[in-house]
Amino acid sequence: MQGINDVARELGVTLRTLRFYEKEGLIAPQRVGNTRIYSKREIGRMQLILRGKRLGFSIREIKEFLDLYDADPGHHEQMGRLVERVRERLIDLKSQRSALDLTIEELTKIENEATTHLMRKQK
Repeated sequence: MQGINDVARELGVTLRTLRFYEKEGLIAPQRVGNTRIYSKREIGRMQLILRGKRLGFSIREIKEFLDLYDADPGHHEQMGRLVERVRERLIDLKSQRSALDLTIEELTKIENEATTHLMRKQK
C-alpha cells in the first residue's frame, strides 16, 4: 500500500493525473480519512491506463478494457475487444503515416524548388 505522492513519483505522473483517473472511475484507491491509499491493484490499473493513453486509446476505451478485465476472469472477452481495438488503431496510424509521408514528400519538393529559385537569383 502506498500514498498518492509515492505512486505519482513511481509512475511519473502528477497528483492531478491520479485524481483525474479516480474521478473518471478508472481507479478507486482506498481512503483513510482524507488520505488516498493505493494497492498493487490500483497501481497496476494505472500502469494499464498510462499504456493505453500512450497507444492512443480514449479514456472510454481504456475504461471498457478495465471493466472487462474485472468482469471476465478468463479475460477472453477482454482480449477479443483488445485485438479489435488494436487493429482499428493500427489502421488509423497507418493511414496517418501515409498522409505524413505525402506531406513530407510535398514539403521536400517545395523546399528544393525554393532553394533552386534562390540560388538562381543570387547568380
